[in-house]
Amino acid sequence: MEYLSLVMFVVACLVLLTGYPVAFALAGSALVFALIGFSLGIFEAAFLYALPSRIFGILNNQTLLAVPLFVFMGITLERSKIAEELLESISLLFSRFRGGLAIAVILVGALLAASTGIVGATVVTMGLLSLPAMLKQNYSAKLACGTICAVGTLGQIIPPSIALVLLGDVISNAYQQAQLRQGIFSPETLAVGDLFVGAIVPGMILVLLYLLYILWVAGYKPQSMPKVELETDKMPAVGQLLMSLFAPLALIVVVLGSILMGFATPTEAAGIGAFGALILAAVKKRLFSQLKIIGQASVKVTSMVFLILIGASVFSLVFRGLGGEELIHSLFESLPGGVFTACLVVMLVIFLLGFILDFIEITFVVVPIVAPVLLAMGLDPIWLGIMIALNLQTSFLTPPFGFALFYLRGVAPDTVKTTEIYKGVVPFIIIQLVVLIALAIWPELATWLPQTVYQP
Repeated sequence: MEYLSLVMFVVACLVLLTGYPVAFALAGSALVFALIGFSLGIFEAAFLYALPSRIFGILNNQTLLAVPLFVFMGITLERSKIAEELLESISLLFSRFRGGLAIAVILVGALLAASTGIVGATVVTMGLLSLPAMLKQNYSAKLACGTICAVGTLGQIIPPSIALVLLGDVISNAYQQAQLRQGIFSPETLAVGDLFVGAIVPGMILVLLYLLYILWVAGYKPQSMPKVELETDKMPAVGQLLMSLFAPLALIVVVLGSILMGFATPTEAAGIGAFGALILAAVKKRLFSQLKIIGQASVKVTSMVFLILIGASVFSLVFRGLGGEELIHSLFESLPGGVFTACLVVMLVIFLLGFILDFIEITFVVVPIVAPVLLAMGLDPIWLGIMIALNLQTSFLTPPFGFALFYLRGVAPDTVKTTEIYKGVVPFIIIQLVVLIALAIWPELATWLPQTVYQP
């Protein structure tokens, strides 16, 4: 009867496809199957007795406190129009080169990803700011849309990322479970900061490959990006460029630097970042006019995240009570090829689920089920976390259900066809898959920097 847990998982996915709120879909499906299991005598109601302590643990989790702070920081920077000024300055700087605007979009998108950590906000912001300008310069619609979507998803992997905060907490709990299962009763801990550091090298490789692809297109398919000057052929003033660059760079250095140097935890750094974003918005004289919108948007996103986490906790408790964890463990152990095949299957499942589920749902529902088993098989927790993050980032781009594609479709002009958006992301999907494969072959891409930074 342990297969009832897998039936519950499939039913929950089907309910999510109907558009029903995620938190209620997860919790509702779990409670229905808990009732079925209880009536059949295969589910102990004692599992649900642990729910109040689970909810208290979620609300009292210091690591998850970073989520509302990073969300607040990102929304404040978005509303203060820092990205708009940054894009304008860097576009002018590269305007003399073929493909200069596309290069500017990638650089600004990477900085925006490191400043906000929210994929949807980055895609929408870059779509509104840069897509009209790229189309006006006669850029290929496919190239313009593909670049914006790909750059927008960098917020998934470049720290400080909301996805890495959530994933880090889940992987940390799974790592402790795996060690306890192995008989290690003084388990090592994994901090969100470890994932932040581990994501830096893969994130920079992605940005570099995006830039190399744009340069290749500029050289071999120049018709895709004609050499057209912007409205002004003057280089930006040094002061203007430095001022537009200084604000986001200073914030990134302070937030990430405080984590890397060990001066602050990710939660404390998030508090510093939120305060810094308020100062920047005040300097731009856009704080008080936008404060109500910033506050409402932050509360809405944060409430959604934590409500999903509570629903996922109910789901995971019932899944475990129905014997699902033991079933997954036995299935993985019976696979030919051992840990390699098990990891390959998990990555394929996460990739496919990324077509229909958001990264939050996958992080809270799928990862707690499979991560303890994989980590008990000897995988490095930092490497596994970065692999999952990159995998989810790729699923954001994959047609027909990639969320980044929907975000851009919502703000793109009607003259841009949906098929052009789909075709435009294909080269970037290939680039991300190449990085994912490289990370699988050379785990040191994710583990070397954390070992170096935190080496005693």
